[in-house]
Amino acid sequence: MTNPVALTLAAVLTAISLLHFAWAAGIYWPGKDPVSLSDKVMGARPGAGLPPTWLTVLVASAILGGALTVLMFSVEAWDGPWRPAFALAYLGLTFVFLARGVAGYVPALWRRARATSFYRLNRLYYSPLCLLIAAGLVVNFILG
Repeated sequence: MTNPVALTLAAVLTAISLLHFAWAAGIYWPGKDPVSLSDKVMGARPGAGLPPTWLTVLVASAILGGALTVLMFSVEAWDGPWRPAFALAYLGLTFVFLARGVAGYVPALWRRARATSFYRLNRLYYSPLCLLIAAGLVVNFILG
């Protein structure tokens, strides 16, 4: 049986993935239009707009793949020849979330975004969430 930490991580990653899919479909929450969404989630300069739909779908798919990786890595019955591949993917996923979480607190990386809503939201919510996901991945690994 999959442990509660793995199920929680998979649910959080799936929710984040669904939000990205919604953005790709043209939903602008938490903004009101493409410009305000860009300001809140990317820190892009005014008028820069959103990334191409295909890129947003790719990111959403990768995050959903991360949720599936967590579940597959955590299933005790999954001890077949693909187990090392899932372990490597799991390690990569942990590193990506850890790096993204830490990067949120490196001022030089976000200098261009300082005047945007993203800058504040990144430090209050996005980076801590990434660090929490990374910590959850480590705990799940230890439990697994």
